[in-house]
Amino acid sequence: MLMARKQMTKAVAARGKREAAKKTARAKRTKKPRRTVVKRVRLSAEARSDQILRGAIRFFADRGFRGQTRDLARQLGISTGLLFRYFPTKDALIDRIYDTLFEGRWNPEWDEILGNRSRDLLERLTEFYRGYAKMLHDYEWGRIYLYSGLEGAGIAQRFARLATDRAYARVVGELRHQYGRPDIATLPMREPEIELMWSLHGSIFYIGMRKWVYNVGGPSDVPGTVNQIVERFHHNARDLMLQLAKDDAVAKPPAARRKVSLSKASS
Repeated sequence: MLMARKQMTKAVAARGKREAAKKTARAKRTKKPRRTVVKRVRLSAEARSDQILRGAIRFFADRGFRGQTRDLARQLGISTGLLFRYFPTKDALIDRIYDTLFEGRWNPEWDEILGNRSRDLLERLTEFYRGYAKMLHDYEWGRIYLYSGLEGAGIAQRFARLATDRAYARVVGELRHQYGRPDIATLPMREPEIELMWSLHGSIFYIGMRKWVYNVGGPSDVPGTVNQIVERFHHNARDLMLQLAKDDAVAKPPAARRKVSLSKASS
């Protein structure tokens, strides 16, 4: 009988241990993981604005301008309220993108390069367009420019005006000077000149489109390819300038042509 009691006591103790082990296991399974507290870094207003701007440039380059600001805020890990504190509207954000990515990347030295008539014109054009091409071939620049044109964000139109004033007109002016034609102030650019400039810029821009839009890569030697494009342009521009000079002479009123002939004869 004593032996039976001892065995019963051992059984009760064993059962108690098993129950305790089960409770411990259940507790471990149901125990919530400890939350990791991420300490937020308080940024200055300027730093926060730059952070939002950099994120927005990448966001719109990836998704286009139909991307929603709430998705942008989620991707940046901020609230939409904080985003609108710095950029009250989507248009305000787009304006800042243009100022930074497009107008802000225009190198003032390019104007000096194009206007330095002590250097050969082809040499100047090559140096300018090799630098200019680096901007056009940037992933974010090219895709935002393209999306803007497709979705009416206004950036493409604004940059086209900038390029017309600071590149197209400047290059045509230098070509006219070299071939003895009137300057832009006297005779605005004619359609053939404008189309020749669009052809040049389109050829250079398309290198970036092949890489960042069509995903088919591009030339292995981009600077060398740009050189070839500019050389072909320079050759074609020479032919165009000579032809337009003839057209200008034919288009002059008869009295003006007689006046020019008399002045040549007297000299």
